[in-house]
Amino acid sequence: MFVYKTQIRLHDTDAAGIIFFANQFKLIHDAYEQLMEKSGWSFQRIFKAGLFFLPVVHAESDFKAPLFTGDKIAVTIKVGHIGNTSFVLEYMLKRSKKLIGTAKTVHVAINPKTRKKIPLPSYLIRILEKYQNER
Repeated sequence: MFVYKTQIRLHDTDAAGIIFFANQFKLIHDAYEQLMEKSGWSFQRIFKAGLFFLPVVHAESDFKAPLFTGDKIAVTIKVGHIGNTSFVLEYMLKRSKKLIGTAKTVHVAINPKTRKKIPLPSYLIRILEKYQNER
């Protein structure tokens, strides 16, 4: 599993501790970017190479507990299913050991020119399998 640590900012939540739903997706996407960078495949590198894109085709999240400005959280990522053209990422957001949110995203590999599905590159599968096996 991959762990990304961050802090809740004023713009992430309201005074009641209710995180704006889109900001939970922002937090998990920041974690996803860090996972890719740590693995040697930053999105800058992926976009410059122009071999494939990985759009999110499905996303879901659940709010479990309040978050307040200044809270330090950890976002863990586990890789779920890895298919021929797609993969699933499962996220847990925790403050200390308390679960404060969950999310899931489904990503599909596409050809940047045709926008058609393509098989996941083998090196990407190897990266994903590393985080799948650490369950």
